[in-house]
Amino acid sequence: MAPQLHDRTLKALSLILSYPTRELQHAMPEIAGVLASDTRVTAAARRALRPLADELGARDIYELEERFVLLFDRSRTLSLNLFEHVHGESRDRGGAMVSLIETYREHGYDPATSELPDHLPVLLEFLSMLPAAEAREILADAAHIFVVLSERLARRESTYAAVFDTLVQLSGAKADQQAVAEMLKAEEVDPNDLEALDAVWEETEVTFGPDPNAGCPQVRDMLSRMDTPVTPARHAAE
Repeated sequence: MAPQLHDRTLKALSLILSYPTRELQHAMPEIAGVLASDTRVTAAARRALRPLADELGARDIYELEERFVLLFDRSRTLSLNLFEHVHGESRDRGGAMVSLIETYREHGYDPATSELPDHLPVLLEFLSMLPAAEAREILADAAHIFVVLSERLARRESTYAAVFDTLVQLSGAKADQQAVAEMLKAEEVDPNDLEALDAVWEETEVTFGPDPNAGCPQVRDMLSRMDTPVTPARHAAE
């Protein structure tokens, strides 16, 4: 099998959603160039990504780090760990995580990171190695999660919202509105109020797909589609 060309846009989005570092700042001109040149995404969506790229490239690194932590680490409703939006803290999440790790290993993918395997930047890096049609189908399974994250970030007037709008476009899918509505029932609360965050999480049932009684079929579909062999490859951390 011929080597699979990496999807540079998915790789760029993986990096732009990663924890800010000085190395990332130095790479932002190239990353911004990749995102600005992908005609699969509308011109409006590409323009919307520019302010985030500019901020990541120019703002004080400590401000960027603090913003990232407050958004994605302190607020569970904005978590970049996708299975947290599927299973919360239930035992099912552990089983899904094991399956995803096995899928990565079967494909020769060894993430050079300490993040969990369902961390969106890790998954996007993996998807950048897959044939375009397979990557698009997997993104489509999570389209409603991306819509919800975009909405929640837009409410905070965060430029990160544009990343999730772009992912929806790349998926080519129309998000399931019932699933979106269910997820948005988890009202945003003060990210510093950890008790309130936990209470919201426990009261809200979040599913990966529209049918809560189907045992998360979209997760199974997502993992099964990953079982198609691709040429082993590994991305070094950038």
